[in-house]
Amino acid sequence: MFGGRLALVFAALFLIVSDTSAHDSWIYGGGYRNPAGEWCCGEGDCFIIPREQVKMSGDGYLIFGNEKIPFTEAQPSPDGAFWRCKRPDGTRRCFFAPPPAT
Repeated sequence: MFGGRLALVFAALFLIVSDTSAHDSWIYGGGYRNPAGEWCCGEGDCFIIPREQVKMSGDGYLIFGNEKIPFTEAQPSPDGAFWRCKRPDGTRRCFFAPPPAT
């Protein structure tokens, strides 16, 4: 009986800790904001974009073949990945890109 309760307590703690650490990313912890002053990250708002889904043009990035992001709206990505953060309606809130290779 005691072992069953202890297992439930550990399971609950595991779920709480894993959810917290998953959301405690550099975006959330860094307090990043977009040019309009909105916080970039809310729970489940940011995700990595595979490199093959990002193309660079002369004035910005094209992601998923149809969303254009001017260089002026891209923020530096310290982890070297492309990230897109969205609002509840799905529109882009923030975009992070690694510095161009030199």
